[in-house]
Amino acid sequence: MNIREELEARLNVPLEEAGNVAIYEALLALTQEKAAALPTITGKKKLYYVSAEFLLGKLLSNNLINLGLFDAVRAALKDAGKDLTEIEELEPEPSLGNGGLGRLAACYLDSAATLDLPADGVGLLYHFGLFRQSFENLKQSEYPDEWLEEQAWLRKTDISFPVAFPEATVEAVLYELDVPGYGAGKNKLRLFDLKTVDETLVNEGIDFDKKAIDKNLTLFLYPDDSDRDGRLLRVYQQYFMVSAAAQLILRELEAGGHALTDLPEYAVIQINDTHPSMIIPELIRLMTARGVAFDDAVAAVEKTCAYTNHTILAEALEKWPLDYLEEAVPGLVPVIQKLDRRVRERCDDEEVAIIDEDELVHMARMDIHYGFSVNGVAALHTEILQTSELKVFAELYPGKFTNKTNGVTFRRWLMHCNPELSGFITSLIGEGWKKDADQLEKLLAYRDDPAVLAKLLEIKQEKKLQLANTLVLWDVEVDPDSIFDVQIKRLHEYKRQQMNALYIIWKYLEIKAGRLPRRPITLIFGAKAAPAYIIAKDIIHLILCLSQIVNNDPEVSPWMKVVMVENYNVTWAEQLIPACDISEQISLASKEASGTGNMKLMLNGAVTLGTLDGANVEISQLVGEENIALFGEKSAKVMELYAEESYAPKDYYPEDPEIERLLDFIISPQMMRLGDPENLGRLYRDMTRKDWFMALLDVKDYIAAKERLLAEYEDRTAWAKRMLVNIAKAGFFSSDRAVAQYNEDIWHLK
Repeated sequence: MNIREELEARLNVPLEEAGNVAIYEALLALTQEKAAALPTITGKKKLYYVSAEFLLGKLLSNNLINLGLFDAVRAALKDAGKDLTEIEELEPEPSLGNGGLGRLAACYLDSAATLDLPADGVGLLYHFGLFRQSFENLKQSEYPDEWLEEQAWLRKTDISFPVAFPEATVEAVLYELDVPGYGAGKNKLRLFDLKTVDETLVNEGIDFDKKAIDKNLTLFLYPDDSDRDGRLLRVYQQYFMVSAAAQLILRELEAGGHALTDLPEYAVIQINDTHPSMIIPELIRLMTARGVAFDDAVAAVEKTCAYTNHTILAEALEKWPLDYLEEAVPGLVPVIQKLDRRVRERCDDEEVAIIDEDELVHMARMDIHYGFSVNGVAALHTEILQTSELKVFAELYPGKFTNKTNGVTFRRWLMHCNPELSGFITSLIGEGWKKDADQLEKLLAYRDDPAVLAKLLEIKQEKKLQLANTLVLWDVEVDPDSIFDVQIKRLHEYKRQQMNALYIIWKYLEIKAGRLPRRPITLIFGAKAAPAYIIAKDIIHLILCLSQIVNNDPEVSPWMKVVMVENYNVTWAEQLIPACDISEQISLASKEASGTGNMKLMLNGAVTLGTLDGANVEISQLVGEENIALFGEKSAKVMELYAEESYAPKDYYPEDPEIERLLDFIISPQMMRLGDPENLGRLYRDMTRKDWFMALLDVKDYIAAKERLLAEYEDRTAWAKRMLVNIAKAGFFSSDRAVAQYNEDIWHLK
């Protein structure tokens, strides 16, 4: 029975007569059935990838690709006058993550299954995700992101675990969804929900009773932590996740007939950032409660747990007041205190203590002491960890630190979101690159082939036109012949969307003065700001105000447009990334651990405009400096400025007339009439008095580099060569490579 026949058997009508909803439901059922029939990947040792986020994106097409059904389904639908893209629109996007952390976790699950490695993801089933972003009065508003539907990928199991808090013992119910590998077997993503969760607890927007932990633990990812109740809820939520995960791991160990002390022989736990850190003391607590001696429990756990560090930002290295833990998870406190005493016996340096002199419990420190491996996520990031931020730990544990540069799955980020480019690549170099991304280097043989270069430009133009047509549906008109300059990532000052906004001001003033560009430019943003991150929300307000001024000015809008897509998510990324000409990777050097958007964009033929930060360093080394546009101070200089506390915005404002002109525009009458004086004034004061992430340090170099890149775009053949080199050299950033390295150096699954 072919695909068409299988679908029609489910629909009970010819495919031509079926509606899109019915076809979607039939495809969903068919794909679930095919995935369920795959063999579960097994082995002596299994990975549990524990993460607060799994940013999956829509699953239908991704699973069709991995099951080898995508082309046949698309062809059958097309033959019946149906469009798979339209049908995909009916699928809600799982709201289980926010940014690169969650997208990386999703990619790694895909790659582990593809590489036939037994590896399950473990996390929480958030009912409303982070939030659904809406723009109202040129500001971000937050609403619940309702995505769960009855006929979905999730299966409720009959497994549940009690999680004890002082107020009550709650029940964690396990849900699962299959993760098929590409042409391989399957693993699972396992998500715990609170049995007594109550969605009606949510009031206007995303406000809810933060104290009702028996009802709220799985409502939202990262509940607002701007007050004590919110911060305490984070502790409750994290413990709920790790206690359920630990009980699941021990249950499966015992089901295999193994002793608890044999845990490291049969399991490895990857702690993805510090959110799951409490799994270390929780495993020890559970094991000792079952009769294992404390020292034996510690010995087993520290050989089982590995920690991935995703940041050097101090505020992201979680540390909780001890009294929070005493209130929320008192059963863990004696374990953590014992672990701290053991550390103090090894080393009397207060910098490495788990519980510091202010009675703050440092999660990352606990991970480092009681994990067998610590890894950074890009070469520069790992170097900074070892030589600066975590130097004392690297010296205490020589050999424990390794680098594992992030990767992305090419199945979603090329084959799915850019089938035009994927198909063209296959026509040139064959199918092998889909399993071995290093084979993309074969494209270099075509770098001087005029027909190949012309086709690359043609495909890029087609993807730009597709994006332009999508934006029209949102009442946004852009010129597909303009240069698409794209900055899509979480809204944070260190990522410096505010510096890009200063460029917009500069370019606006240039055009108003009659200095017109050679070609129009479209500047596209996509980002959510954490609800309590005031300055980040002010930056969104600035960008939205600028979009109104620029897009509604008849002298400027033919030459420049500013677009900020609403509710940026994986679905938006899948349209923006293939259409991008210039990839904005402009974080302050030393602050971005890696980035993964930079990898997806280069894979789709964008040219990076960036600082030497995170994985930009490795991109630069791979493609050569002629195929990337670099600017800005290097990480060593930036770290020196922080160490000496010698950076001051007053050295640039009002000392530099050009920078003064750009910043003053933020509070100009033109802006104040349109925007909110409170938001704009606060951001202006922050940038002129604090500017913690040094936008003013690099802004002039940034403007100059961007202008050079815009000029270079006009040599279309040379630009196409840059595109080809970026695509050809992107193979290193495959998540298959990254996961294989994790397995070889850390997990040792097979």
